[in-house]
Amino acid sequence: MARPSLAASGGGGVGAILVRILSVIFVMIGATLTIGGAWLLTLGGSFYYLLAGLGLIASGVMLFRLKLTGAYIYFGVFVLTVMWALWEVGLDGWGLVPRVIAPAVLLALVIASLPVLRPGRDGRKWAIGGGVGFVVVALLAGFGVAQANAPKVDMPLPAAQPSTSSDPDAIPVGADWPAYGGTYHAQRYSPLTQINTGNVGKLQRAWNIHTGDLPGDRPGAQNKYASENTPLKVGNALYICSGKGIVLAVDAATGKTIWRHDPQVSDDNIPYTAACRGVSYFVVPSVAPQTPCATRIIWGTLDARLIAVDSRTGQRCQGFGQNGQVDTAANMGTLIPGMVSITSAPTIVRGVVVTGHQILDGQYRQAPSGVIKGFDAVTGQLRWAWDMMRPDINTTPPAGQIYTLGTPNMWTTASGDERLGLVYLPLGSTAADYWSSDRTGPQLDYATSLVALDVTTGKPRWHFQTVHHDVWDYDLGSQATLVDFPTGAGALPAVVLPSKQGDIYVLNRETGQPLTQVAELPVPQGGQEPAMRTKTQPHSLFHTLRRQNDLTEKSMWGMSPIDQMVCRIQFRQASYAGFYTPPTVGQHYIEYPGYNGGSDWGGIAIDPNRGVIVANYNDMPNYNTLVPRAEADKRGWVPRGQPNARKGGAEGAGDPQAGVPYAISVNAGWRLPFTGLLCKEPPYGGIRAIDLKTGRQIWDRPLGTARNNGPFGIPSGLPINIGTPNNGGAVVTAGNLIFVAAATDGLIRAIDINTGKTVWSDVLPGGGQATPMTYEIGGRQYLVIAPGGHHFMETPISDEVIAYALPT
Repeated sequence: MARPSLAASGGGGVGAILVRILSVIFVMIGATLTIGGAWLLTLGGSFYYLLAGLGLIASGVMLFRLKLTGAYIYFGVFVLTVMWALWEVGLDGWGLVPRVIAPAVLLALVIASLPVLRPGRDGRKWAIGGGVGFVVVALLAGFGVAQANAPKVDMPLPAAQPSTSSDPDAIPVGADWPAYGGTYHAQRYSPLTQINTGNVGKLQRAWNIHTGDLPGDRPGAQNKYASENTPLKVGNALYICSGKGIVLAVDAATGKTIWRHDPQVSDDNIPYTAACRGVSYFVVPSVAPQTPCATRIIWGTLDARLIAVDSRTGQRCQGFGQNGQVDTAANMGTLIPGMVSITSAPTIVRGVVVTGHQILDGQYRQAPSGVIKGFDAVTGQLRWAWDMMRPDINTTPPAGQIYTLGTPNMWTTASGDERLGLVYLPLGSTAADYWSSDRTGPQLDYATSLVALDVTTGKPRWHFQTVHHDVWDYDLGSQATLVDFPTGAGALPAVVLPSKQGDIYVLNRETGQPLTQVAELPVPQGGQEPAMRTKTQPHSLFHTLRRQNDLTEKSMWGMSPIDQMVCRIQFRQASYAGFYTPPTVGQHYIEYPGYNGGSDWGGIAIDPNRGVIVANYNDMPNYNTLVPRAEADKRGWVPRGQPNARKGGAEGAGDPQAGVPYAISVNAGWRLPFTGLLCKEPPYGGIRAIDLKTGRQIWDRPLGTARNNGPFGIPSGLPINIGTPNNGGAVVTAGNLIFVAAATDGLIRAIDINTGKTVWSDVLPGGGQATPMTYEIGGRQYLVIAPGGHHFMETPISDEVIAYALPT
C-alpha cells in the first residue's frame, strides 16, 4: 500500500512546521523583491527582481500548503536565476555571488524539505539530485571567484639594467632609509637583496616596540587615530613618530629606545586624524660631527609647529627658531584648533625645509591659507612664502594683512631635486571642494596641480594641472616620484605623478612638459554650476589605474539579491554620466573613482633598474549630493570652531562648506545603510605593475582579503582575496619583492614582482595603513612597519612598530 503524504494526513510533525516557516520566509523575501523589483522596473532597470519575487511568493504559498509544486516552482526560479546571472556577468565570480549564492542557500533548504513534501524513497532521490545541483552551482561560483583573485599577467618584467641618477647630489638609499620616500626622489626602492623571493618565507619578527601613544579614554582623541608613519633609518638609529607627533629614536638592530621627544600636542588640535607620516633628517654642512644638532630631526606637528632636535640626543636645537621650534601657521588666518596641521614629512632641498599644511576640508570657504613656506634648516628663519594670489609677498604679508584665505594647500609630501633646486608640490583644490563659482585667477590655475617651485626663491618654475575647476575633491595626495625616463634620445629627468582619478602622468621635471601622451577629452556637462564645468578634462593616455569601463547597473553588488536590488535602485535614481559627472542638488550623483583614488597618499614605488612602476590603488565610487544651506543648517552641520561642531567621522559626510550655497554629503565607498556593504562589485582595491617605458600593464591583482570584512561590520574571517580599500604605499627591493600592507585585512605581505603572487604574509596587531621601509645594519636586512590602524578604514589602532628579518 502506498504511504500517504504528509500533506494528505494533515501536515503534522516538526518537519512540516519547519517547511511552513521556510514558506513564510519565501513569501517575505518574495514580497520585498516584488515591490523593489517593480520600483526598479519603473526606473528602467532589470526585470529579474520582480519576476523572481513573484516566483518566490508562489513557491512560498505552495510550500505552506506542503505541496511539492512549491519546490518545483522554486527549482524553476533558481534555474532561471542561474541563466540570468550567466547572461549578465558570465563567469565573473564576484558578479555571481549576489546573484546565485543566496538563492542557492534557499535551494538547499528546499532540497532539505523534499522528504517532507514527498515522503519515501522518491523524496530522498530528489534531495540527492538537488544536492548535486547545489554543489555544481557552488563550484561554478567558486571557480569564478578564484579566477577573479588570480593576478592578471599581461607581459614579462623588463630585464634589469644598471641605472644612474641625473641628480648626483640626491641623498643615497641602501643600508639607510634617510627620507620618507627612501630619498626625496620618493622611489620607495631599496637595492638590498638579502631578503629575496627565495628566502622571504623564512621572514620572522626580530623585535617590536610600543610608542605608548594611544587615545585611551580621552574624548577628544576617540576615533581619531591613524598614525600612517614610515620611519627613517640613518646610521644605527631608527626615527619613528606617533600619531600625536611623539618622536622616538631607537636602536635599528634591537628596537631599544635611545631617546623620546613629546611635543605635547593638545587633542583639540587633532584634525580628522592624529597622523604623522614621517620626519626629516638633515646634516648641517661644514660643522664638526660632534657639534650639538650637527645632524637633526625636523618634523611638523598637529598644531603646525616645525620642531628640530639633535638626532643623537633628542634635545631641542636652540638655534632653530625659538627654543627649537617655529610657528608655521603665522599670518594664515584665524587659527581654530584642528584647522591647520602638519601631518606629512617636510622636504629639505638645498638647506630649505619646505612644508605645506593640512587645512581641514569642507569647513569654510574662507579657510586658512594654503600658503607654502620654506624655512632655513639651520636657523628656522622663514626664507620665503608662496601665496599664489599674492606673488608680491616674499616672506610675510604687510603689517595687518594675512595670506590669501581658502587657497589650494599641500597636505601631502613634496619631492625634491637637489641638482635643479626644485621642489615638486602636489596641491589640493580650493577650499569648499565641491563648489567653484567664486574661484578666480590663480586659484583656478594652480588647484589640483603639480607645481615645481624654485627652492631658493619660492617662486613657481612651472605647473601641470590634472583637473580643471575641481569639484570632485581630486586633490593630489600622492608624493610625486622622480626618475630618469628612457627615450630615443636618452634618459630625461622626469617626475611621475599618480592622481586620485587614477591617471599617471610622466612630466619633464625641468619644464613640466608631458613626456607621454596627454589628451583633453570631453566630459559630462550640466550639474549645479553648468557655466563652471569645462568641456574637457586632461586624461593620461600613457597609463591609468582606472577601470576601462564606467559603472553600469550590472556593476551593483551585495551579499544577496535584495541588497543588490537596493543598490540598483540607488544607481538608477542617481545622476551618472560617467567619469567627471558634475555635482547635483536634490539628486544623488555618482563620483567614480571616489576621492580615495586611484592613488592616495601612499603614492607609488618604482624599480629604477627594471623601469617598473608598482602602484596600489582604490577602485570605489562615492555617492554624493549637494545639500542646500538651509537644509544643512537644519541638520546641524556647522564648521569646526562653532558650538556643537562635528569633531570626527568620515571626511565629507556632512561637511558644512560654510560660505558657499551648499554643504556636501558624501557616502564614501557608496555603502548601504544597515548592512554597511559596498554597492560596487569587488575588487575595491588592487596593486599593479606597469612598464615605465611603454605604460603597458605587466600584471594586476586584487589587494586585500575579506578576513576583516563582512556584513553588519562582522569580520567574515574568509581568506578570499576580495581586493579591499587600501591606504599606504608599497616598497620595492632588488630582491624582486614588493612589501605592502595598506589593505583592511590587517596583513603585511611580500609579493613577487615577477608574477604578482603573494609569497609571504604576517598578521599585524593593527591596520597596516602605513608604508613599510627596509634597511641594513650589522650585515642583516630588516623590514619595518608601524601598523597604527585607521578609523576611517575601520581597522584596529595600535602603537606597535614591528621589525622583521631572516633568522640569524
